[in-house]
Amino acid sequence: MSFNPNLGYGENLTNKQMYKLFKCSNAGGMRRSKKTNTLVLISDHTKSFYEDLWKDDDLLYTGMGLSGNQSLDYMQNKTLFNSNENGVDVHLFEVDKPTIYTYIGKVILSREPYKDKQVDTDGNKRNVWM
Repeated sequence: MSFNPNLGYGENLTNKQMYKLFKCSNAGGMRRSKKTNTLVLISDHTKSFYEDLWKDDDLLYTGMGLSGNQSLDYMQNKTLFNSNENGVDVHLFEVDKPTIYTYIGKVILSREPYKDKQVDTDGNKRNVWM
């Protein structure tokens, strides 16, 4: 049975409300909860190190990992990559104003991931998964 957060599109939460509801970590852009069997994705446009962007109805979301090349076998990258088959529900929040998490809804992986180039925390170009 899927976890229902009972949230509507565009509903705003604080970080504390969000992580208590989903029973996930209070930090990071990909927050896995085994208790609710969910993966919460946060696309933070206010301070994000990653270059997430919307293209039509798809969010091109940057994978997990701040330094060096990213891997699809790494932590929540693997969870998201397998989310259409592993039974984990993926929920998306966007942050356009600091401390306000706007619920977009339950989402699916809509296309095959692809490699892109972005700069890591050390200023080096590296491969990321989108």
